Amino acid sequence: MPVTATVAVGLAAGLDAAFGEPPARIHPVALLGRVVARIERAVAEFGTESVVRPRLAGAVVAAAVPLGFAGVATALVGGGAAVDPWLGSALAGGVLFSTTSLRLLLDSGRTVIRESDTDVAAARVSLRALAGRDATSLDAAHVRSAAVESLAENLADGLVAPLLAFAVVAGGAASLAGAPSFGTAAAGAPAALTLALAAGAAAWVKAVNTLDSMLGYRSKPVGWAPARLDDAVMWVPARLSALLLAAAAGEPTLPLRRRVRELARRPSSPNSGWPMATMAALLPARLHKPGTYDLDAGAPLPDVRAARAAVRVTRRAGLLAVALAGVIAWF
Repeated sequence: MPVTATVAVGLAAGLDAAFGEPPARIHPVALLGRVVARIERAVAEFGTESVVRPRLAGAVVAAAVPLGFAGVATALVGGGAAVDPWLGSALAGGVLFSTTSLRLLLDSGRTVIRESDTDVAAARVSLRALAGRDATSLDAAHVRSAAVESLAENLADGLVAPLLAFAVVAGGAASLAGAPSFGTAAAGAPAALTLALAAGAAAWVKAVNTLDSMLGYRSKPVGWAPARLDDAVMWVPARLSALLLAAAAGEPTLPLRRRVRELARRPSSPNSGWPMATMAALLPARLHKPGTYDLDAGAPLPDVRAARAAVRVTRRAGLLAVALAGVIAWF
């Protein structure tokens, strides 16, 4: 019988392909974002006369918020799995569906790329769904560059990281608990706990990433701890995403080459440069964020054809990530 963790991965992928995202009014990550926004306002009202106080508040937020988010997911899935393994699997699939995203990423990328060729002003507006940067002065080529960069980076943040956490915890916890093949219908309490912990791990990673995306800026002292935590959590997923992109394009060893490793160090983030540098080398194209970094300056900025190729490579890499997570969870 297929393991319930693998079924959860497949269910999440199917829901994503069919619907893209849960409705915003009930989306757990959107609800988390509203909570984080309130916390940020409360910290600002509490006082910022010194850097220490916001940083301390940020450390508390970085510790407590992801644990709380993960705790809700763990309790939900654990309760369902205790009743019936397949109910637990369905609930775990729902958690993964709400913490991962591929269709929305691809659709947003396609929209920006299409509009960049016909209506640059509209493309600048649509870019907001992909990249948190000021696009008002970007020309069409730089808008496409931003879209391609975001496709590569968000593959790691929005898909690979939660999937990897779920799959690794599912396999690892099952081994420690002694549950055979993790989560068959007869596996009982150990399998229910394992499935719950795996769902909680995916939720925890997504919460960490959400905190970083909302607070992790140098202009926000409260974001220092969330940013550093996200740097640690994303170290493996970013590099795995680079390998998946390369494998999807038929160049599995590309991220290991000296040129790509050199390009990957140019962004200030210790992680985001890896999938972006790999994508730049695959197309090949120059990926340029003005005033911040310039990847492969000797190549041209992406034209429409190159940007569409980036969408196709991202899609294939995402499907590889789902397949890999399902295999890891199975075994």
